[in-house]
Amino acid sequence: MGDRGAVVARQQLHAVGGQARGLQRVAQDRDQRGVRVLGGGRAAQQGGVAGLQRQAGGVDGDVRAGLVDHADHAHRDAHLPQLQAVRQDRAAQHLAHRVGEAGHGLQALGHAVDPLLGEREPVHQALGQTRRAAGLDVLGVRLQDLLGPRAQRGGHLVQRGVLALAGGQDELVGGDSGAPGGGVHLFAQVVSHENRLRSPGRGCRRGSQCPGGRRRFRVVVPLCHGGPVDEMALREQAEERLRALAGPQAALREDQWTAIRALVSERRRALVVQRTGWGKSAVYFIATALLRSLGEGPTVIVSPLLALMRNQVDAAARAGVHAATINSANTDQWQDVQDRVTSGEIDVLLVSPERLNNPDFRDSVLPSLTSSAGLLVVDEAHCISDWGHDFRPDYRRLRTLLTELPAGVPVLATTATANDRVVRDVADQLGLGAGSDTLVLRGPLDRASLRLAAVRLPTAEARLGWLAEQLDRLPGSGIIYTLTVASADDVAAFLRERGYPVAAYSGRTDPAERQRAEEDLLANRVKALVATSALGMGFDKPDLGFVVHLGAPPSPIAYYQQIGRAGRGVERAEVLLLPGPEDRDIWAYFASLAFPPEQVVRQVLDALADAGRTLSTAALEPMVELSRTRLEVVLKVLDVDGAVRRVRGGWESTGRAWSYDEERYGRIAEARKVEQQAVLDYLATTGCRMEFLLRQLDDPHAAPCGRCDNCTGSGWSAEVSPDAASAARERLLRPGVEVEPRKQWPTGMAAVGVDLSGRIPAGEAAGTGRALGRLTDIGWGNRLRSLFAGDDQEVPEDVFAACVKVLAAWGWDQRPVGVVTVGSRSRPRLVGSFGHQLSTVGRLPLLGEVWLGEAVRRANSAQRLAGLVQSADVPDLSTVDGPVLLVDDRIDTGWTMTVAARLLRRAGAPAVLPFALAVTA
Repeated sequence: MGDRGAVVARQQLHAVGGQARGLQRVAQDRDQRGVRVLGGGRAAQQGGVAGLQRQAGGVDGDVRAGLVDHADHAHRDAHLPQLQAVRQDRAAQHLAHRVGEAGHGLQALGHAVDPLLGEREPVHQALGQTRRAAGLDVLGVRLQDLLGPRAQRGGHLVQRGVLALAGGQDELVGGDSGAPGGGVHLFAQVVSHENRLRSPGRGCRRGSQCPGGRRRFRVVVPLCHGGPVDEMALREQAEERLRALAGPQAALREDQWTAIRALVSERRRALVVQRTGWGKSAVYFIATALLRSLGEGPTVIVSPLLALMRNQVDAAARAGVHAATINSANTDQWQDVQDRVTSGEIDVLLVSPERLNNPDFRDSVLPSLTSSAGLLVVDEAHCISDWGHDFRPDYRRLRTLLTELPAGVPVLATTATANDRVVRDVADQLGLGAGSDTLVLRGPLDRASLRLAAVRLPTAEARLGWLAEQLDRLPGSGIIYTLTVASADDVAAFLRERGYPVAAYSGRTDPAERQRAEEDLLANRVKALVATSALGMGFDKPDLGFVVHLGAPPSPIAYYQQIGRAGRGVERAEVLLLPGPEDRDIWAYFASLAFPPEQVVRQVLDALADAGRTLSTAALEPMVELSRTRLEVVLKVLDVDGAVRRVRGGWESTGRAWSYDEERYGRIAEARKVEQQAVLDYLATTGCRMEFLLRQLDDPHAAPCGRCDNCTGSGWSAEVSPDAASAARERLLRPGVEVEPRKQWPTGMAAVGVDLSGRIPAGEAAGTGRALGRLTDIGWGNRLRSLFAGDDQEVPEDVFAACVKVLAAWGWDQRPVGVVTVGSRSRPRLVGSFGHQLSTVGRLPLLGEVWLGEAVRRANSAQRLAGLVQSADVPDLSTVDGPVLLVDDRIDTGWTMTVAARLLRRAGAPAVLPFALAVTA
């Protein structure tokens, strides 16, 4: 290879001259920092590269840094597999060791390169004074060109690349093999870096449309293997990335820099607990950019919400890294995203905690992702802890993932909402045990832009009317939080009627509509989103001007987290809490969905063990007394505990012993009650509201804010105009909601002895029904909840009068010809009087009652059906020639109405129209 290698080297080194002048100042600056010269005194007496060595700067044992210009979204080229061995061992040291075994080093290389420079006078001129100032940085910049022709002709990069340049001691190097491999260490770093970083449109399937073309960065690549990191250069890069992310005036906070240094230089595990809007995401995006510049693998971010993921993808682009997500809303893109992760095009992959246990993802993607990850980020890390206000069982799987990470992979956990107990718990889990050396960074949590206030109003219509009058006074655009989906829909509908551009947002909103709503809010095309907690953690809109809560959350920490959406980039934002008497009922309902008692959990374990095979959730459901939602929670917990395992097609038993931790669940339930009381205390306090919240978070910096309604003594007026109150009352008490009929029998009915399956035949199905209101409404919901909370009674006059209005507005194709009631064992007076009065007012004959078996309360669909169809008593309807009105007090799952309608249709009724006082959801 001797002559040929020399020719190629001469051709490529000639191109170096054009780069030299711009690099001289950098090399001189480094030299002034007093860094020792690589290669020792022997090289100092020789020309050529030996002269370059004296001025290389930034070198200590190994060359610390090579100066590289690159595009921020550059992607790995087609030769990524050739770099795999390099990156798996953190590239530099491993490659230096392999080349060092051949006995080649920088001094030996110098003997070969120096004559080449000497023979090319134009290169001398381009390099300037004695060719020294540009130093090894010049070689670093162009080394890719030196290696490229050989690497592109195939073969392993180590053999055809670095060894082709530095390894042929009988040819290119010239026989001096006594020097250590330090110089090749530099080349290994630059090769790893340059092959991964591509200019826009090169190596990216999107060509010239690649988003990497938006911004270019100058990056000084620090070497952290084989020598200390050049922290000055590292911080310079970090500051430049921050300015790209947050604007030209942005500067790193000291704790941000401490976290970045811990992740990039020290490869530590860190927990950052800082206020909302502090810049936690900047830490992991900047750390990602720096780690990727060192040849590390992609960052994996575990993120809990779709809205948060979409925000993070956009923020990553501003920071100069390419992010993508795998979630429930982009199932058609999963394979493409996975392929791009494998090919190295993606710098950041965002996944939900639930995705970690998807069988295909867990078995096919996660192992390789874990082995190659450069950084693991746990966003909203309080979700890991049982004591966190938003604990999620899926987050507990991260403990297993942490144990499987290769040594030296840094881990970052971030949250704004963790008290001392949660911080200790999360830090222990990150470090996998008490006494770990997890770096914990906690800062003051006060938000100087937020003006907190509480406004007490006596009724739901008063609160809604007040909001409609005050919304114009609130600055900019914002978020109006409600406790239920039904409330979000009702409030949004009312505000639209009053002329406000608003949209409802909840977990039930279509994913495409949710994304549009987020975009509309970000662009200030709406005054507000009326949202449940589905729009919460991490949603980033710097100019969000207000957050209003219609109803109090069950935890002061959850409340702090939600109000933190406001005021990130403005000097003042309004935060208003409008509590209602129904709040505690809603808290109690959600608390009732907590982890079920032991005997019910044992049903799940026994069913899987007895089956001896994989069971889907649908097949398992009829075997246990749990709703689908609660069954899924139980399976997740059992999976994390190792008692069951999720596999393709469902679940299977592992056979491992499992114990029910009753004491733990009891402690958590008690902690939730304490949090609820703290919310009531927040509403009642006469002291500083922000200080109250900060003390709940154990913030040692908590002090009176001087801004809230209690500190200033100037709260919001609670007056509501008669017009606004009347309009709100009319909207809230507008009766009638549609009730869609069941169209499919649940799976697994044969397991409970019921011969029903598949689609319900059209000739046996109920029609679309009606109910006066939802129990979760803020209008009729309050009245109906109080009705069902009391003793059995005849239907109240005001309730029945509203039901008549529902009938009048129904708009059916054919008027009912009779009334049938569902026999009630719990409220016979209520149901009986309701049916009788409807018969009287509508001048319809009362055709009798349909009696079904006892439905199992709070059980799943199959369990309910099994009880309902055990026995039945149905009136004869063979002479009926029109629709029948089927009346009950409330509709929960809808199965009672479904079974009763089937029986009535089979008994002769041409159609059945369900009608109830209330529907649960």
